Amino acid sequence: MLRYLTVPVTAFQQNCSIVWCEATRRAAVIDPGGELPRLRAEAARLGLALEAIWLTHAHIDHAGGTAQLAREDGLPIIGPHAGDQFWIDAMAQQSRMFGFPPSEPFTPTRWLCEGGADDRVTLGECALEVRHCPGHTPGHVVFVSREAGRAFVGDVLFAGGIGRTDFPQGDFDTLVRSIRTQLWPFGDDTVFIPGHGPQSSFGHERRHNPYVRDA
Repeated sequence: MLRYLTVPVTAFQQNCSIVWCEATRRAAVIDPGGELPRLRAEAARLGLALEAIWLTHAHIDHAGGTAQLAREDGLPIIGPHAGDQFWIDAMAQQSRMFGFPPSEPFTPTRWLCEGGADDRVTLGECALEVRHCPGHTPGHVVFVSREAGRAFVGDVLFAGGIGRTDFPQGDFDTLVRSIRTQLWPFGDDTVFIPGHGPQSSFGHERRHNPYVRDA
């Protein structure tokens, strides 16, 4: 069974999630935006062996600690989709622009959803489906565990809102289409962990979220 701990990091209170297979204690860090000592301490407290970094997208608050964590801990970088290459190339510029500690570009070990195709990642005995959900950024992906009924959606969807689309290569219509075609099919009972703020369920957002609720 998949387990997770969500740790808000950076001044942006970005929801970094440590996810692990309960049977094997193998773990991945989703979106290590910063505060790496804190993330390592939580993994150690839980008795977990970190074996990968998974990225939903390459904005600084989600990916700012990626290069350092990968280098110091010898972890592969999985994701996002290659559409976010230009954001990765601009990590240093993003750091200066948003007042983050110096960060650096990195090269993912594996891009996800190449060609727009569905993909998956594994962690011990657990498998998560990956979907390409552009709109907030062109290379945004989400990770979904059907077994656990959980989705890690980055900045695609929030409780009562959706991701910003005013950044370079963002697009409102594309984001709404991504949510409706890539997230809703997983079912109303799926609980999602957003990039910021409290978790919610797809069903609740379909009923109440003014941006994407059903007509």
